[in-house]
Parts: sequence; C-alpha cells; structure tokens
Amino acid sequence: MEELAQVKEKIKDFILELEDKKSIELFDYLAFGKMLRAKLIFKIAGFNKTSLELSAIIEMIHAASLLHDDVIDEANTRRGQESINSKYDNKTAIMFGDILYSKAFSKLALLNQEIANIVANAVSLLSMGELQDVELSKKFNNSYDLYLEMIYNKTASLIEASAKSAAILAKKNIQNFALYGKNLGLAFQMIDDILDITQDSQTLGKPALLDFVEGKVTVPYLFLWQRLEDKEDKKILENLFKKPLEQKEQTWIKQKMQTSKALVDSINLAKKLGLEAKEAIKDEPNAKDLGEIILAMIDRDF
Repeated sequence: MEELAQVKEKIKDFILELEDKKSIELFDYLAFGKMLRAKLIFKIAGFNKTSLELSAIIEMIHAASLLHDDVIDEANTRRGQESINSKYDNKTAIMFGDILYSKAFSKLALLNQEIANIVANAVSLLSMGELQDVELSKKFNNSYDLYLEMIYNKTASLIEASAKSAAILAKKNIQNFALYGKNLGLAFQMIDDILDITQDSQTLGKPALLDFVEGKVTVPYLFLWQRLEDKEDKKILENLFKKPLEQKEQTWIKQKMQTSKALVDSINLAKKLGLEAKEAIKDEPNAKDLGEIILAMIDRDF
C-alpha cells in the first residue's frame, strides 16, 4: 500500500529533523508491522496532508510503546526480527522510545486541539495499561473485568483514538467511529491472545502458550478457570501460571480448553466485538472498506 510507505517516510522525515545520527540509525531497525492504525485513519479520513501527519504521529507513538514493551517483556524479537533492546540494549530501546514519544507529541501539538487531546489521553491510558499488565502478571488474575480494562487501555485506546481523530478530520460521526475503534481494538488484542494458544511455535515465531508462561492470564484462560468445576483442576491451572510448560502440561491446558469450550467461546467473543464494530458504522459510505479491516483481523486460522 503506497500510503503506508509514505507514512514510514513521514516518520523518517520527523526523525531527520532531530539531526541525531543515532536516532536515524535506530529508525532502520523499527518493525512497523501491518500499521493497522494508519490504515484505519486513511479508510475514514482519506489520504491527505493532515491524515498522513496524523498517521505518522500515531504510528510513532505505537512504535515507542512497543520499544518499551519489549524491554518489559525481555523480548528478543519483534515481528520476526531482532528487537532493538536485544540488538543494542535496554537503555537504548527505552531512550529511543522516549525520543519517538516526544517528537510525536511536538507534531501532535500542531494539529487540531481536539485531536491532540484525544490522542494525548489515549497515550496516558496506554501507559496505564502497560502498568496494569505488569501488575496483573504478579499473580494469577481470575477477573475478566480487570483483563478487559487492561487490554482496553493498553491496546484499544489508541485504536479508538485513531478512529475518533480521523472522524473529526472527515467531519463524520465521532461516537460511531469511537465505538468502531474501541471494539476493533478489543477484538484485535483478544485474537492475538487466542493465537498464542492455537498457533504452533513456528507460525508464531515464539513458543506457543508463551503468554501464560510470562504471566498473562488472557481471555481463554479466564474462561477456562471459570468453567473448571473441580477445585483440584483450578489449582493445577493456577500452579502452571508463570511456569515453563512441559509438553504434557501444554496438552492438558489445550484439552481442557476444548472440553470446556473456553477456546471456542473466546473466539466467538472476539468475533462478536468485531461484528459490533462493523454495526456501528454500517450507514457510512465506506462501511464495506471498514468492514473488511475487521474481517481481515477476525477471520484468521485458529
């Protein structure tokens, strides 16, 4: 997609303005992925100078959050390539993330004030979500509400802000697009959490069930814990939390998820959120294009 290539170039231009050789060097190692947020902005607001700048700002913020996330998670890879914290060190990754954040905010301040407020608030929520994720990883969390609040803050809030900001640029219904973005973000994160269980290690580029090993009790595990009627089974699941899993333990978890329908119901919940997002913008002229973003995200191999 030509527009996404221009987003990367715009981000590079923003970094070049800093006149810092190290930042320019580090830019080449950023893993941008599918750039969902930029795609969303262009689908809603079209491609123009302001939407391009907004997309670059949002993607810089997202990239900064991932740099910090990789340090927190002690990740060695990001989207199939060596992460910056692994290639360099944690301090470099953290400070480059801070550079991306601060440069993005300096550009954000030049945009429409309402948009600036929406995005700035989302960044606060994103950081709170990251902190909540760390706190929840300290012990087995059996609260779906806490999980939902965390993934809204950490993931959905910035996608929601992208949709709302684009709606402002395009003079479209802000509330409808806010709901679309929020549900899209929640479904997006839930599906990532589900794929950690359903996909094999080679496809994921990391060990399967790694989320649970690293202290993340995601929606399939929450549903499973709620449905385990035997107290001994509940205890087994809790004791496997943050533990390197042997093959027989992985098999036990997956079998229990199948028999309790925890996995299939998690998939259905993510799809339900995606369909609600689609319903929110059904009367928009480009509803079909926006619906395709959802379908591409939720219609994956589980």
